[in-house]
Amino acid sequence: MYFTDRGIEELVQRRGDEQVTLEWIGERLRDFVDLNPEFETPVERFATWLARLDDEDDE
Repeated sequence: MYFTDRGIEELVQRRGDEQVTLEWIGERLRDFVDLNPEFETPVERFATWLARLDDEDDE
């Protein structure tokens, strides 16, 4: 188990029953980077990965 799995598990436990939009997630990611600018690159990479998840060219 990776250290980040704990945070993911907590997210699923606390908010797993909620339905949110990608717009809402995008806003939360922007808020997070505003508060934690040192995480701008990993958040950008994660958002790009999610955006391109179904692209056949990236496989």
